[in-house]
Amino acid sequence: MNLIEFLNETVLWWHWIVFGIALLILDMSMGTFFILGLGIAAIIVGILDIFLDTSFTLELTIWMILSILVIAVWFKWFREEPVTESGQSNYRLDTLGVVMEDIQPHSRGKVTFDTPVLGNTSWHAISKVDIAKGTRVKIVQISGQLIEVAPITQN
Repeated sequence: MNLIEFLNETVLWWHWIVFGIALLILDMSMGTFFILGLGIAAIIVGILDIFLDTSFTLELTIWMILSILVIAVWFKWFREEPVTESGQSNYRLDTLGVVMEDIQPHSRGKVTFDTPVLGNTSWHAISKVDIAKGTRVKIVQISGQLIEVAPITQN
């Protein structure tokens, strides 16, 4: 008798459910929520095995596929965005704004951003090119209190 035949005869539906519950308990002690997907998938395989008499190989395949799906769903819909500790926004380089005072190279102008950047929507900004008032801009880089912007190029 080989290993596959042995597992086909000895692994029953309740083994999958106990395995799934053990994984859920392990995940609760770790707090990662990664093993949660493996545990949920194992419980689903146990429930399927009650109604369908399947081989261990098929059960293992279903468990692997369900594990990947449950983990993918978890990361897609239930993962929270990180929160900043200081209460200020997490700016991104694609944050857009409008020039309120003309910006010339080596001189500062004023930009109002659509979303707060480091807690404020209005900032003095510099640019490597001339930018007229009313032009839409995006952030190129932030160095301390200095924000460098560039006009948005239309594609």
